[in-house]
Amino acid sequence: MFSSPSAQWLLLTCLPKFGRARRRDLLAEIPELIKLLTMNPATIRALGLTAESLAAIQAWQHRDETHPVVREVRTILENCRRHGIGLVTWQDADYPEQLKHIHDAPLVLYTLGDPGLLGREQIGIIGSRKATRAGLDHARRFAAELSARELLVTSGLALGVDGAAHAGALDAGFSTTAVIGCGLDRIYPTQHRRLGERVIAEGLMISEYPPGTPAKAAHFPQRNRIISGLSRGVLVVEAGLRSGSLITARMALEQGREVFAIPGSVHSPVARGCHHLIKQGARLVETIDDILEELGSWWSAPLLDEPTTTAEPKRQNWSSQSLAGLDSREIAVFEALGYDPQSTDALSSATGLPADQLMQSLLLLELQGLVSSAPGGFQKIA
Repeated sequence: MFSSPSAQWLLLTCLPKFGRARRRDLLAEIPELIKLLTMNPATIRALGLTAESLAAIQAWQHRDETHPVVREVRTILENCRRHGIGLVTWQDADYPEQLKHIHDAPLVLYTLGDPGLLGREQIGIIGSRKATRAGLDHARRFAAELSARELLVTSGLALGVDGAAHAGALDAGFSTTAVIGCGLDRIYPTQHRRLGERVIAEGLMISEYPPGTPAKAAHFPQRNRIISGLSRGVLVVEAGLRSGSLITARMALEQGREVFAIPGSVHSPVARGCHHLIKQGARLVETIDDILEELGSWWSAPLLDEPTTTAEPKRQNWSSQSLAGLDSREIAVFEALGYDPQSTDALSSATGLPADQLMQSLLLLELQGLVSSAPGGFQKIA
């Protein structure tokens, strides 16, 4: 186990108090993050790791299988073998290059199905869990037609639009990729168990969570960043104004992906999110040609931390009336923002909010006209 690269990367994901933000910061100093496991204690402490992480690394170096973190790694490996789950780590050839370029890319992906599909050019299709019949038909048709044009359809296996998109690709004879927010031994939602089995047999199911991990609300915004990170662009079929699909669309914009939206009736609640995205600059889509035209030439990943030059926005004094109707969480997020873009990681650290609550608050502030998305994150509107 100790000489296995997969086990070594797993250890990094299991280190206590070593979350995505900390790992990303370390990657700037140690591009080959796996070398952390061969460093001496003084060097590890100098890098700012906690005593708990240091103790786990030392236990690994001494092959101490009694340490709880080392035992956890062994348990994960045994569960993966039991369920036939594959591991794709950051250094593996199958790890998708485009996913590496998001700011909080997972170090390990768990897979069931064909991991070679990770290298395919992908398009995300997302939308309401309570989609209309027309929305479900749109999802199926666009998934089938985009698949026929050699774009791999990627979604989240959720009820509604997600499931229809997967089924549309599969029924047309093409593969599809599902990203789920729990362990791969627990297909969620249970209503999509048979659909999930088809995805595994004919395509690929992936997760960043080890087997045995239950579905939790906080996992789904994290899952969504992988859907958009894998994709050249994201198509929103139907979405309400408070839909999680809008959060995914914002993540896609942060990652430099294209966002597409299908318009609907002005009287339909599940069309309002799409209309909002179109007003904000998403491409209005009527046919797949609208998507293919916008995507243009082969997608190229943006450079990490690429400097941007923007004119400094005009400052505006916000009165108490401007914040009327906002709850304490949204006010805290607004006050943490400045007039320069701040990443969601920085805002999460400043406010103490988990990712799902933070993105919901940012979306509400944006709908109020107080906040805008920008390259690198979010900022107050001048």
